[in-house]
Parts: sequence; C-alpha cells; structure tokens
Amino acid sequence: MKFFEQVYEIVKNIPEGKVSTYGQIASMLGNPRLARQVGFALRRLSTNEKDIPWWRVVNRDGYISINHGDGGIEKAIQAEMLKTDEVTFVEKYRVDLEHCLWICQKTA
Repeated sequence: MKFFEQVYEIVKNIPEGKVSTYGQIASMLGNPRLARQVGFALRRLSTNEKDIPWWRVVNRDGYISINHGDGGIEKAIQAEMLKTDEVTFVEKYRVDLEHCLWICQKTA
C-alpha cells in the first residue's frame, strides 16, 4: 500500500470527538519524521471529502495548521467541522489535546 493510502486508512479510524496529530500518524506508519508528508497527503483531499475525516488532524500543539491560500482548505472550515464533531477548543484555532487526543489502540 502506498504512503498516502496508509495515511488515509489511519485517519479513517479517528473517532468523532477526537483528533490526531501529523506526527502521531507518521509514527504509526513507522517514521515520525514523515509528519510533513502526512500533511501533503491530507492536503490532496477536497474539503467536501467525508469518507476520510481530514479535519481531525492537527499539529503537535493542537493548532489547525492549514495555510494553503487560494483553493486550499481554510482554517475556518476545519474549525467548524471539528466543532460539529464536538471537539473542544482552548483558543480560536487550537484544540484541547488533553481531552481530545486520540490514542490509537493497536490490535495484535
């Protein structure tokens, strides 16, 4: 399976009300240094994408870190989708990782 497909498979498992970080997903794939590539994979998705909950991925500090400009996913859209998921925020574009960070339970 290609890297982007692996990212999408992990992101599909993030439950409503929880978030993951780019680095956490990269670590699950075996290399925490690939956090930026996780971001590249998610950037390829449309804001209309519903099967892969891209909006549930934030940076290591809990911030929505999307800054694509024209044609990209906007922070406000991601924040609204997270609020719909009942994710709590500590600042305008910063989620409460203490309460909302998804800890993946790997099965053997």
